[in-house]
Amino acid sequence: MTFPVYFHLAGYRIHPHPVLEVIAYTVGFQMYRRIRRQFPAAAMPFETNLWILVGALFGALAGSKLLAFVESGPDFWAHRFEPGFWMGGKTILGGLLGGWLGVEIAKHFAGVKHSTGDAFVFPLITGMAIGRIGCFLTGLDDHTYGVATALPWGVDFGDGIRRHPTQFYDIIFLGALALIFLAFRKKSSPNGRLFLLFVSSYCTWRFFVEFLKPTWKPIGISPIQTAALCGLAVAVIKLSIKTGSIKTGRL
Repeated sequence: MTFPVYFHLAGYRIHPHPVLEVIAYTVGFQMYRRIRRQFPAAAMPFETNLWILVGALFGALAGSKLLAFVESGPDFWAHRFEPGFWMGGKTILGGLLGGWLGVEIAKHFAGVKHSTGDAFVFPLITGMAIGRIGCFLTGLDDHTYGVATALPWGVDFGDGIRRHPTQFYDIIFLGALALIFLAFRKKSSPNGRLFLLFVSSYCTWRFFVEFLKPTWKPIGISPIQTAALCGLAVAVIKLSIKTGSIKTGRL
């Protein structure tokens, strides 16, 4: 297999990352539309729902770019005079945390006081897993591969080194998390707990799996790991409040 693995359509060669990214957003949105009726807290007027979705989208875009800039600071500085280089670079964790913040801002201005995050969990898991396929097919250019390994499932992304396919590790983790959530979804729990469990679980996973990646770690851990710890802390605090049945009026 030669990376990047391009798609060929009508005589055109198309890069895998934007293709899978569009599919991820489309499938995630359609899934949200279908399952949000199962979550009473998501039953809001169309205009309110639209503002929340806009907040999620723009927050995710901003967060994914900002964390990518911080994470790959030396690379962006080395190519600081190349506008095309600055157009690339996004991180899934930054998108998740930025989208969360964007929803909170939209809810504040829309006057929504209750949690709405549970309806996003399964669409997010699905979209993130699809997006990781695009990361894998992109290969070295995506900077999401792992360090060298002698394990039999190591993948040579084009530099002659067999590496941990950390993109697939992410997909496996997300799939396992979805199965666990599906198994316990019918159990009664405070509104918003599912989303907080998802954020805390994914942030914990990203903190540890990043040690398998040859990323820039200026303080012993990478900026993505720092963001993961921050997201985990906020989610755990909010989760403890909900578990203790303390009404905060927010998620």
